[in-house]
Amino acid sequence: MAVQSKVPDLTPIRPVYPFAQHRLEVPGGTINYVDEGTGPAIIMLHGNPTWSFYYRRLILALRHHYRVIVPDHMGCGLSDKPQNYPYRLINHIENLGLLVRHLGLTEADLVVHDWGGAIGMGYAVRQEIHIRRLVILNTAAFLSSNVPRRIVICKIPVFGDIAIRQLNGFARGALLMAVEQSMKPIVRRGYLLPYQNYHDRIANLRFVQDIPLRPSHPTWQVVDSIDKQLGIFRDTPMKIFWGNKDWCFDGQFLAQWRERFPDAEVHEIADAGHYVLEDAHEYIIPEVQQFLNVAPVTV
Repeated sequence: MAVQSKVPDLTPIRPVYPFAQHRLEVPGGTINYVDEGTGPAIIMLHGNPTWSFYYRRLILALRHHYRVIVPDHMGCGLSDKPQNYPYRLINHIENLGLLVRHLGLTEADLVVHDWGGAIGMGYAVRQEIHIRRLVILNTAAFLSSNVPRRIVICKIPVFGDIAIRQLNGFARGALLMAVEQSMKPIVRRGYLLPYQNYHDRIANLRFVQDIPLRPSHPTWQVVDSIDKQLGIFRDTPMKIFWGNKDWCFDGQFLAQWRERFPDAEVHEIADAGHYVLEDAHEYIIPEVQQFLNVAPVTV
């Protein structure tokens, strides 16, 4: 049995993140997930260096009508942070599948951001459950050579370890670089809470290292296979919300989504960054509620 990591005290952020936590043991450790409300299931998947906290407002808005399920990927948020875990895309996809089966889901809506795009679509193309609708937030599920230099530099073994794990440069830097609107102190604290030390930042680095830049990378073929199957969802209702000031997932990524899904409803948000749900939640949440035919709830 894997040794469980210490879960941080959530008391300081309870006013904005008031959710019960649930645990599921998977190969290599235990993942944490939020499971709020009853009704049709909606799964929300975060990226790096965030966690389920990213979706807190959307959870509150939808839990009165939906069963909202938001896992923390292995190494992220309140999930275990094993030091010898592979932390490959395929592992996160497998863990999502285990969670879906554990919960007995047969269909769901899917919301994805950042790495959540590759993880969520990587699971969706397996067609183990019916995906009713898709909400896309500044993400990718396909290969790209358009990787920012500051990300590529973080893949350098020694530099990445120092910058991301020792100095917490990735999670802390995102508080400034991923948003256009200043965060409240409690929100900044929420994003950093799970990543307080070198040990707890393992997945922040491993996700960066798992970005495939060449065919020899073990995740290259996984992403390529996902991309080749995305056409399965050509007729699935899809809304795309895109922060146009995202320095990482820029307009070239949005163009790739448009090319693959020409019928998707696209909302470009001029003054939003990579954490588009932080900058533009007042606009996005009512749009998502309308898309899901849910009566608006003020949060």
